[in-house]
Formats: sequence, C-alpha cells, structure tokens
Amino acid sequence: MKRYLIFALLGPFIGGLLLLFVTTYQSGYWEQTSMAEVGKFFVGFFMTLQYNYLFGIVPSLMIGAIDDILYHVRRIGPVLRILMVGLAGFAAAVLYSARGPGTGLAPYFLYGLIGLVPGMLSSWLAHKYADDQRPVVKAGG
Repeated sequence: MKRYLIFALLGPFIGGLLLLFVTTYQSGYWEQTSMAEVGKFFVGFFMTLQYNYLFGIVPSLMIGAIDDILYHVRRIGPVLRILMVGLAGFAAAVLYSARGPGTGLAPYFLYGLIGLVPGMLSSWLAHKYADDQRPVVKAGG
C-alpha cells in the first residue's frame, strides 16, 4: 500500500507542476519573466492543485500498478524497473496529451517529461521506502 500512496501523492503534484510549466513555456510566458511573474505562476499552480489531483490520481495509480507488477518479477532489478516505469509514463503522457500546439519533436518530448519524471521519482521512492529488502542471492552457489 505504501507504493500506491507514494504514487498517488507525488504523481499528480509533480505532473501538474510540469504540465503547467510546459504549457506556459509553449505559450511564451517565460520569455520576459520577472519575479512577479514567477509568483503568479506558483499562485496559479496552487490554485489548480485540486484539479491536478482530480484528473491525475488515476493515471498515477495506473503507473503505480505497473511498478507493482514489475516489482514482483524477480529478474527485473530496481534500476531497470525505474527505467521501465519512466518509459511507460513517458509513452502514456505522449499518447494522451501531445495533441496541442507546436510542431516537431519538442512538444512530444516536453509532454513526455510530464509522465517520465513523476513516474521515475515515485518508483525510486517506492524502491527506497516501500520495497521489502530481499537478501542478495549468490549466483551459482
């Protein structure tokens, strides 16, 4: 249960922050920025935080389920599992949200980061705090 709690708490928060950053970046918001504009950015983020959790908790839990399934495959180590979960998050975010403005690979890469970063961070934290510590088994002996 700790694994799903980590994904549910962290995924929508980080994903929502990155989504807001990507959309403001694509709109040209960051070209002439002052500290007041940065303050407006964070005020906007905290005002929409409830919607980040409303719309982001189910996708985060789905990525957490992928992490949980991969955790139970003995041959997959933690580093490979973290990379696979990040790749799944990247692919899901690109398929779901890269239909916006922009051309080329930049929108796909930026929207993919919205799934990659929270997925990998949550998977790493789940490995650090939620995984049972398995004893190291010596191969061939």
